[in-house]
Amino acid sequence: MVDPRKSLVRRYIEEVVNTGNLERVAEFITAADVEGAKKHLRAVRTTYPDLHVTIVAQIAEDDLVATRIVARGTHLGAFWGIEPTNKPICIEGVNIDRIKDGKIVEHWGAANTLEALEGIGALPFRRD
Repeated sequence: MVDPRKSLVRRYIEEVVNTGNLERVAEFITAADVEGAKKHLRAVRTTYPDLHVTIVAQIAEDDLVATRIVARGTHLGAFWGIEPTNKPICIEGVNIDRIKDGKIVEHWGAANTLEALEGIGALPFRRD
């Protein structure tokens, strides 16, 4: 049986984040946070128009869902003032979402943005 909390977060990533369909944000996010989520998604998809997030693992407990992700895209828009490089990026991260009444009411995330900066050549060193 599929956990409805994990399914909600998975569907949001697959049907909104991966497609850029901002018209559907309100189906998944509580009304108070819809505009903030849209603003964030617009910025991310402007930088990485081909963004695709893959869910690696999910854990649900009480009203929380933890999702380990890998995000891939191409740096085609400015990122923290860095002009587009047309280079691919790969960022690993973990999101935690609080679910209430079938919607995401809070979201926290930690992403390894160092990987993205390194991937686009914005750092003076490279790991080998």
